[in-house]
Amino acid sequence: MLLPVILAAALMNAAMVAASAVSAILIADDLGPALAGLPNTAGVLGTAAGAMAVGRWTARLGRAQALRSGYGVGVAGGALTVLAGVGAPVALLFVGMFLLGVGNAASLLSRYAAADAAPPSRRSYAMSTVVWASTIGAAGGPFLMAPSQSFASGFGLPAIAGPFLLALGAVFSALVASTYIRRTKATDAPQVRRASGGRSVLLAAGVMVVGQLVMVSVMTAVPVHTHLHHDGLGLLGVMLSVHTLGMFALSPLTGWCIDRFGPRVVTLAGLIGLLVAAVLVTRTGLVFTPTLFLLGYAWNLCYLGGSAQLGSAELESRVESSIWTVSALATATSPWLFTLGGFPVLAVISVILAVPLLVLVLRRGERIVVLR
Repeated sequence: MLLPVILAAALMNAAMVAASAVSAILIADDLGPALAGLPNTAGVLGTAAGAMAVGRWTARLGRAQALRSGYGVGVAGGALTVLAGVGAPVALLFVGMFLLGVGNAASLLSRYAAADAAPPSRRSYAMSTVVWASTIGAAGGPFLMAPSQSFASGFGLPAIAGPFLLALGAVFSALVASTYIRRTKATDAPQVRRASGGRSVLLAAGVMVVGQLVMVSVMTAVPVHTHLHHDGLGLLGVMLSVHTLGMFALSPLTGWCIDRFGPRVVTLAGLIGLLVAAVLVTRTGLVFTPTLFLLGYAWNLCYLGGSAQLGSAELESRVESSIWTVSALATATSPWLFTLGGFPVLAVISVILAVPLLVLVLRRGERIVVLR
């Protein structure tokens, strides 16, 4: 069952990348550059809401059908973005991006479908493989945007509609791939028990949320930083690519480490990585770009290490929703904080958030037992 899960996740990620990029351009042309970020905000909010919806659908319909429902909503969103791209009221773009966000939530939560189908000793590796698939979508989607514009123009449509058509085709393909995901009975999925019950779950969720908050806060400020230093888009592109590789490329290694050493060790490494990156990002020069890779991989360790400790669809969806709500908050506040004091201000906030969690994780040594 792993292949259709991976394929659907990669296609959905490609759809989000394409639609997010061109939607900002469309709004900048129609409503002005100051409002260009609104469609992506709608996508983030749709992902947060979608995570909760997919969680409820999972409880009622099962994991496989819940994922298909999420991708189906994403198809509707993709269709609305195409309509906006060919001249329909721009309000449809915001609705479309929100609905695409629901599909994105299904993609993110699909890692647990892979875990359900894997043997207990390989659950984290299966999850990490799905996260790794996001690299394919993130890297491949942008390369298809220019050809998609030529495709749209060839049919007499506005060139800007091309990437939206690409997004629609990708999310529809994700829906088709999801039909091959087999239903996993609840009795077949591993049950996770913890000696400390809800406290370990809350701690795992806190690690995931803080990892997201620190990563998004810093990375939202990076374009502002490069602009102020007149570094140019070429260098910015390298920085973003290096960071994206850190986020996703080593996911299988993270999964292997979780299965081999346990999630506690991995989350500890992630929190330490966040702290080191927060300190190093205040420095300029050659160390800056490698630091963004470290920041991305620290996020990966926190994200997958925390995910391995969640034991129900309801918890999974709630945490995912919290992560994307935090993303919206961090995206909105990071530039303002950066203007107050640059990366040192963001570093101080990161340390304040991460150090208490690091202490708590060090103090809690419960063993996580996976039962069949």
